Amino acid sequence: MAQVAVTGLGRWLVLALAVMIGSMITPRAGTAQVTAFKQAVAEAAAKDRDIAAFYKANNYEGIWTGNIGKDRRRRAALFDAIASADDHGLPTRRYDPEGLMAKLKSARTPRERGFAEVEMSRTFLQLARDMQTGALIPSRIDSGIKRQVPYRERVSYLTNFVKSNPRGFFRVLPPKTNEYARLMKEKIRLERLLASGGWGPKVPAKTLKPGQSGNAVVALRNRLMAMDFMRRSASQSYDQSLQAAVQQFQLAHGLATDGVAGPATMTAINTSVQARLQSVLVAMERERWLNSNRGKRHVLVNLTDFSARIVDNDRVSFTTRAVVGKNQNDRRSPEFSDVMEFMVINPTWHVPRSIAVKEYLPMMKRNRNAAGHLRLYNSRGQQVSRSSINFNAYNASNFPYAIKQPPSRRNALGLVKFMFPNKYNIYLHDTPAKSLFERAKRDYSHGCIRLHKPFEFAYELLSKQESDPKAFFHAKLSTGRETVVQLEKEVPVHIIYRTAFTQAKGRTQYRDDVYGRDARIWNALSKAGVSLRAVRG
Repeated sequence: MAQVAVTGLGRWLVLALAVMIGSMITPRAGTAQVTAFKQAVAEAAAKDRDIAAFYKANNYEGIWTGNIGKDRRRRAALFDAIASADDHGLPTRRYDPEGLMAKLKSARTPRERGFAEVEMSRTFLQLARDMQTGALIPSRIDSGIKRQVPYRERVSYLTNFVKSNPRGFFRVLPPKTNEYARLMKEKIRLERLLASGGWGPKVPAKTLKPGQSGNAVVALRNRLMAMDFMRRSASQSYDQSLQAAVQQFQLAHGLATDGVAGPATMTAINTSVQARLQSVLVAMERERWLNSNRGKRHVLVNLTDFSARIVDNDRVSFTTRAVVGKNQNDRRSPEFSDVMEFMVINPTWHVPRSIAVKEYLPMMKRNRNAAGHLRLYNSRGQQVSRSSINFNAYNASNFPYAIKQPPSRRNALGLVKFMFPNKYNIYLHDTPAKSLFERAKRDYSHGCIRLHKPFEFAYELLSKQESDPKAFFHAKLSTGRETVVQLEKEVPVHIIYRTAFTQAKGRTQYRDDVYGRDARIWNALSKAGVSLRAVRG
């Protein structure tokens, strides 16, 4: 159940600090008091290696609980940052501001103040890391999320904080990408919509088509008006303006833009504001996991959008449709980042062992000449005739042959593949199966990313190093021979998964949770204490 936010919480907490300051030890404390404080700090910090290392290096001096101006400013900045945690979709209850405040206010002795000091640092470290690199550990949520989060050394947060402007330190922690800023803006918009009742009643129909009329069409019209996909209208029929609005909605949700409110479109239209807000909060968490330099030029593959883009200085310079891994246990495309080093024109397909033994070996047991486009090689790299092999003598564990498909237009990789060597054996490539790109939902591969326009993708990559990239590419292609072309400047590749993402101009885009990963992330965020807010703006 969404809760209406209490505005001004951060300001209240900061003002409450003034009440608490009177209980702090005065700067003229005696040696015994100082010793008691330091002993308490050492004792409390011993439970955390990083905090202990910081205070040892700092001679067990406090940074939070004194009466001096610096300590007061640090306290104020921390409580203000906690109050803004909801703005970032972080679990405020994890930082327990009321409990922390109570500890500070009740710290009457140097020893009690020492324990409160360390608790402040512990809370600070949790909040700082959550703001910068996320509240969750991705690999614990889903095995397909291979993302290497750019964690900083925990002790560095404390070390740098004491040297910085306290408020300025917190401001630079969250991602500074335009995507994160736009997601925050969309979050605020949805929170306000939630407070005002959302988009109204759902449409009571599974399918509606142009030319129809009636109560369900009126409900569809009203919902699309509330979503700002069409201007106010009194029409009760599925006319051209309603059809155009449906097409715009479909465009923003990755659906076939036929203007017919079919089952997939109707499901998306009837999705609640709460569900869309959850997608945005998950996207913000994912953005924190990727909070590092992505490269001035990089490739961005969004699995839920079935697309691949080349991005230059935060602007999309090329985009193409993609086919991604099928939603099956051993086929889902993983999420990770790596660096593209080269492309292979007229590639040989080295059939992965999992495919060789699970798919082709059973076929060849039934018919030794099955999949005749493939060739078999022994451990010495010599091609072996099928007539000499008793396929029924082998199983998945002892099959000794490598299977390859030589370069050709029928090759499973098509005529070009793009390599960013990784332990998951995932890459981008062409495909002879072009018809799949006409489908709105495109999860059909074994995990690799198939591109609709691989040649154009290659031209764009080569444009940075060849005066005529198209002619260069086709000169290599026309030989029919496998050719490796190194990229003079390696290009980072980020395979991401976003059910909510933004554009520099235009509407926030929403996609289906094709592998169910975002649902698992939201469940974990919810358990951690993230909640949906309804904000009256």
